[in-house]
Amino acid sequence: MHMRNLMTVLLLTSTPLGAQVPAAHPGPVPKTLEEAKAQRERASQMEKDAEQRYAADEAACYQKILVNDCLDEAKKRLTQSKIDARNLDTPARDFEREAKRADVEAKEAKREADRPVREAEQQTRGEQYRSEEAAKAVERERKAAEKTQQAAENRQKLAEEQARRAEKNEKRAKKDAERAAQRAKREAKEAAKAAEKAAADKAKGN
Repeated sequence: MHMRNLMTVLLLTSTPLGAQVPAAHPGPVPKTLEEAKAQRERASQMEKDAEQRYAADEAACYQKILVNDCLDEAKKRLTQSKIDARNLDTPARDFEREAKRADVEAKEAKREADRPVREAEQQTRGEQYRSEEAAKAVERERKAAEKTQQAAENRQKLAEEQARRAEKNEKRAKKDAERAAQRAKREAKEAAKAAEKAAADKAKGN
């Protein structure tokens, strides 16, 4: 783009003093970005066509007798075409720049307008998170306490069960000892009777 502008300046300065470049008229101002894009594309194509036409005119001029006059006219046409293209491109370019600036400002304004809402949402989420974490901590403590209590109850049940079993075994052992003592007493009594009978039988035999 800079090279084309430089070429335009050079062509303007190289125009003969007597020659006049037609006045440039500003191009239409687009109303949408689509129009601006299409307008800039037309301006670009105009420059390309002008350069191609100038190259063809320049080659043709060298075949003529009045070469310099022909080249001057070709340069004038090229210069005017570039000015027309630039006048068509400039309002479209300015429209795009202004549209981008307005879009950036609108987004920034919306972001600033939404900032209190975002901060409130962040605060709400933070409070909700802290509340949920506190509830989770309480639940963990409750479960830990239940687990500890359950373990204590299990130990107590086990101890009671062991005590009942020991008491049962002790009673059984006591009963077994009593039965054994009674059996031994009977056997001793029976043995004493048998001995007495044997002694009596023996005395009768003599």
